Amino acid sequence: MNNRKILSIISTILLIYCILAGCSNNSNGPNHSTPEEVTLTLLIENQADQDGIRAVVKKIESKYHIKTEIETRPSGVEGHQVMETRLATGDMADLVIYNSGSLLQSLNPEEYFVDLSNEPFMKNIVDPFKKSVSVNGKVMGLPIGSASAGGWLYNKNVYRQLGLSVPRTWAELIANSEKIKAAGKTAVIGTYRDDWTSQLIVLADFHNVVSEAPTFPADFSANKAKFTTTPAALRSFEKLAEVYKKGLLNKDFQSADNKEGLKMLIDGTGVQYPMLSGKLMAIEKNHPEKYKDIGFFAQPGDSPEKNGMTIFMPAAIYVNKNTQHLEAAKKWLAYFVSPEGVKTLFADKSPVGPLAIEGINVPNNTIPAVKDMLSYFNSGKTTLALEYLSPLKGPNLPQITIKVGSGQISAKAGARLYDKDVEKQAKQLGLQGW
Repeated sequence: MNNRKILSIISTILLIYCILAGCSNNSNGPNHSTPEEVTLTLLIENQADQDGIRAVVKKIESKYHIKTEIETRPSGVEGHQVMETRLATGDMADLVIYNSGSLLQSLNPEEYFVDLSNEPFMKNIVDPFKKSVSVNGKVMGLPIGSASAGGWLYNKNVYRQLGLSVPRTWAELIANSEKIKAAGKTAVIGTYRDDWTSQLIVLADFHNVVSEAPTFPADFSANKAKFTTTPAALRSFEKLAEVYKKGLLNKDFQSADNKEGLKMLIDGTGVQYPMLSGKLMAIEKNHPEKYKDIGFFAQPGDSPEKNGMTIFMPAAIYVNKNTQHLEAAKKWLAYFVSPEGVKTLFADKSPVGPLAIEGINVPNNTIPAVKDMLSYFNSGKTTLALEYLSPLKGPNLPQITIKVGSGQISAKAGARLYDKDVEKQAKQLGLQGW
């Protein structure tokens, strides 16, 4: 082969290399190139309010050239199973929104999620939230939204019409319910088609459990106390069973969903709804002319002096360890919990409780029902839900509470099933005493 042919081949190879490496003579120069656009995927529950999140996503794309594709998953037990499957198969999104607390623990988070402990954006996150997403000293998530409460939403107009007062004991709540039923309205709204809603009477009762059995969370975690053998804890299942036995639910409680339940509450055809306060945002958004008619009260126990509220930490955003865009994901999170990010998230709605970020206050345009909640916070009459004080929360609780809440099994049988559900989880987690 002559020299001219060899030089020709070498020139061709160099030209191809330069084209692939981007070293062609661009008049803009290397310092003026457009930033490379990254696309992250975000997995979120299909019933979540996405408007605020999409507003944040839009700002992040504008500021950082990071696009976000939103995927959805079911809620409740089915959603938990989807999480487990996608993590196990390596098919998880870059960013994941899921529960804080004990349900996170059941996903083996150290194996699947990035440790965010040393990231600068963690410094303003309040300690109670950090504890709810921590495993072996590693903080795995950032808060989304505000803390919420478990209790009862009620139609204030109907309460006034019937001359009812906010109940401070369970007996008073049942008495109110009987008067509502006698007036031809649904006293207690049930929406068991969305299985997670069936848990609320049991979950919201935890302040009352701790009031009667202060060491229950630690004893429960150490296998020294159970729902079946602790009268205050068994009482939570008994309350759920009583609502069904007294015929206080709507006739279609097994087929109605959460959206239909909220409409019943707004319309006044249903008057009381055991629910998370987070759903107040949906009421404010979808019924702006009537959301002020809705109030909130904590689920009462048997003693008016101990009346208080059960609190739930915000859900969290986690980063998939297998993401190919870790730095982009961290930049996404940093903006999300910044003052600008929080303002964007709540631009068209009000928080439903205190924020888990220091230095950022709840806006003044607070929903009236949230002001009802704040009175419990201000008086110190609050208790974190069990799932934030114990690593244990059996994933089958919604299925169990549906059975108790529809009269298929007794309260004691439901508590027994839940104790077995928790035992299985405790052994999977390798907890001492199990």
